[in-house]
Amino acid sequence: MVMELRLQFFAAEGPGGEKTEEPTAKKKQDTRKDGKVAKSKELSSGVELIALFLILKFWVGTMGSRFMKLFETIYGKIPEYTTYWEGMIHKMDYHILFKNVLIEILIELLPFFIIGVIIAVGINMLQFKFQISTKPLQPKFNKLNPVSGMKRLFSKDKLIELLKSILKVVLISWVVYSTIKDDWVYLLKFYDMPLNQVIELIGNIVINLGLKISCFFLIIAFADLAYQRYKFHNDIKMTKQEVKDEYKNAEGDPQIKGKIRQKMREVSQRRMMQDVPKADVVITNPTHFAVAIKYSPESNSAPIVLAKGADVLAQKIKEIARENHVEIVENKPLARMLYANVDIGQEVPPELYQAVAEVLAMVYKMQGKI
Repeated sequence: MVMELRLQFFAAEGPGGEKTEEPTAKKKQDTRKDGKVAKSKELSSGVELIALFLILKFWVGTMGSRFMKLFETIYGKIPEYTTYWEGMIHKMDYHILFKNVLIEILIELLPFFIIGVIIAVGINMLQFKFQISTKPLQPKFNKLNPVSGMKRLFSKDKLIELLKSILKVVLISWVVYSTIKDDWVYLLKFYDMPLNQVIELIGNIVINLGLKISCFFLIIAFADLAYQRYKFHNDIKMTKQEVKDEYKNAEGDPQIKGKIRQKMREVSQRRMMQDVPKADVVITNPTHFAVAIKYSPESNSAPIVLAKGADVLAQKIKEIARENHVEIVENKPLARMLYANVDIGQEVPPELYQAVAEVLAMVYKMQGKI
């Protein structure tokens, strides 16, 4: 019996196999532009919770007094919104009254909303650098794929989220139980206490309970933030093929660049060969090097190299020189020095003036110019 193995089901996702390479700077930048960052939602929630209960702890008394005063004010204004007829209530503009009450309540609660927005924005900016991106808002139709949906549903991330939720429920239950157990004696005496004292006691229990839960929530949040950063770093790692592709896109395909360089060399050589007939002399090492020299006192202070080459190219330079009746002089050390130290179009360096001048003088004497 032969069993067929489909190894593609075991292959790592993404081109090039397993993601083993550290993300490049460009990969990090592109990921950031896509709106993908390492952040913990738990941290934002935890800080917002602890800020809320701290504000309540230090401001709940003032807020309660202001709400009582607001209630008295609104209650005193009820006659202003009521129309009487023969001593009886004829009409009450309750919608106007309700609107005014709602506006006053919103004004009292406005500091909570402002502080909440500041904390939410501040915590997110502390986790990652602020940058506007619209890509997360774009529809992703691959998420409608039921197969991909099932994979996400039973993924490692979902399992970790489930474990976090269970941990939060267990911790919150333990905190609630331990707090209420300590205050159980006071709860049993509610029927003997005045209403204001009962409200104050319940408020203190709720606020203290909220602060304890928020502290535990923050511990979970910081652990989650460390995990999210670790996970995000692993998620944006690259395969070897992705690194190669990125290098090709950034620097250009090496094969194409090689062809471009070869083409440029060919163009440069053709231009160089066209200048050989203008030379005064070609200095050679018979089998290896050839350097074409020209001296124009009107335009240059020293002789310049019009062309140079080695091996096959050197033979080509000598061939063109012969066809155009350019003198060829054998000087092995000078040919080697000129080829190694002077680029095409450059002047001969001062340390070679004497040697080049002797060769030119000999050529000019042979041609009857001196």
